[in-house]
This record gives sequence, C-alpha cells and structure tokens, in this order.
Amino acid sequence: MRLRRPREKSLSYSEGPSPWPSSNPLFVIISGPSGVGKDAVLAGLRSPQRRAHFVVTATTRPLRPGETEGKDYFFLSVPVFKERVEREEFLEWAEVYGNLYGVPKAQVKEALTNGLDVFVRTDVQGAQTLKKVAPQGVFIFLAPSSVEELERRLIERSREPLGEIRQRLEAARREMETLSIFDYLVINRQGSLNETVAKMEAILTAERCRIPPRRVEL
Repeated sequence: MRLRRPREKSLSYSEGPSPWPSSNPLFVIISGPSGVGKDAVLAGLRSPQRRAHFVVTATTRPLRPGETEGKDYFFLSVPVFKERVEREEFLEWAEVYGNLYGVPKAQVKEALTNGLDVFVRTDVQGAQTLKKVAPQGVFIFLAPSSVEELERRLIERSREPLGEIRQRLEAARREMETLSIFDYLVINRQGSLNETVAKMEAILTAERCRIPPRRVEL
C-alpha cells in the first residue's frame, strides 16, 4: 500500500488577522514657488484607479479665464472668507500677494476618515503651518531647475505685470531656504512633466512601504 504524504498547509493570511499593519491614507502636501507647475503635476497624478481626494482651496482672488468654481478654487468674497476664518473652517489660511487662501478643514478630515489619500497644493507659508498641524503629512517641495527658468515660465503665462513677477522671483529665492521642513525635493524641469509625475509616484510608493506607516490625526 502506498502511503500518502500529508499535504502541507499553505500560508494564507486570509485565515486569520493579518500580521501586517493596515495601510493608512496619506496626507500629501505639495508646495513650491509660484509658477513652478503644482497644478500640472497634480493633474498628472489624477487617475480613476487612485483612491484620493484633491483638495479644492478657497481664495478671495478673482476667477481667471478657463477656471471653474468648485473645481479650481472656491472663489469667496473677503467678508465671507473672514467669516469662515472666525468659524475655524480652515486647516490653514494665509494672505499671498494680496489675496487670501485657505485649506477647508472639512474636506481633508472627511477624505482621511474615508480612507482616501489627500493631496493639497499650497504655498510655502501654508506648508509651514500644515507642518505644525499635521507633522505626519508627506511634504514635497516642487522646484524649478533654476530661477531663470522660473522667470521664463512666469513671463510666458503672462498673468501678472513685470513688477509682480519680480516680487514672485524674490519670494522663490526665500522659499528655497525653507527646504528643511520638507521630506522630499522634486525638480520639475520645463518640458519634463512626465518625469516629474513619475518621481512623485515613486515617492508615494515608498511611503506605502514605510515602517512605521504615517498616521495623520487632525
């Protein structure tokens, strides 16, 4: 009679609690100088397969041609914006080049609660505030390959007068001195958007493998 060897039990984590920590949603803050391409990079990260929420910031600046209310920004009057500041509806807010900008708190908290990664674009001043509010966020500084390249971008988009462009370039030089608060530096070279987005994807992949995982509490 032929003896049968007992079948070895396969290792299956579905038969009990997983020994691995569950993944936590990421709170990703993308910052950098005005004109560096934050919106373009965020657009490149959007995907139907990504479980994520891209925060729509509130602002008091006028709506520009091609922009859509509720998609690009929530465009508020100054009194309404200040009223929401008093009600503590913003995770952070600041005045930038004469206009007010704020990150709606409810959007971020609801998305994280639902297990969605949250992406926020903000200026460096806003990133500094968010670092205090949510130190476990993933802070990424997006930079041009040079100040000269940034100047060309600002001139090409022709949204601001020359005096304001110079003001933005001076601000960019100061902002480069704040790199110590960020976790990653990504250079967004003109004409290399796909390469920049690939670097951002690599960062997100690395963060999913991080030990211990980031746990954001607001």
